Amino acid sequence: MKVVNTEKAPKAVGPYVQGVIAGDFLFVSGQIPFDPITMQKVSENIKDQTRRSLENIKAIVEDAGASLKDVVRCGVFLKNMDDFAAMNEVYSEYFNEWKPTRAAVEVARLPKGVLIEIEATVYLRK
Repeated sequence: MKVVNTEKAPKAVGPYVQGVIAGDFLFVSGQIPFDPITMQKVSENIKDQTRRSLENIKAIVEDAGASLKDVVRCGVFLKNMDDFAAMNEVYSEYFNEWKPTRAAVEVARLPKGVLIEIEATVYLRK
């Protein structure tokens, strides 16, 4: 196994790593909408938060030598399911030609008071 860690995504805010390569797969930890430089939440807007979370995932995936077209599954955790349509609008900008499998659920609470957290599983093409 190999740890993936890039400066282009926020540092972990707990006892975990940004990503781990295990065999042919990269498992990306849930990414919250923190700017990697300031380590602060980007805004209170679900679209901005979705975009930042996906940019963080993209940075980790690219650091591992893959692309978003290699993502096979995402898990989306929303503080409020009323944000689903707005999240989907931004999400579809990142996954338009290729659409990975996905689960999207409403949760009671997310770290640091964010509105969204997204995790990903990536197939590393040989």
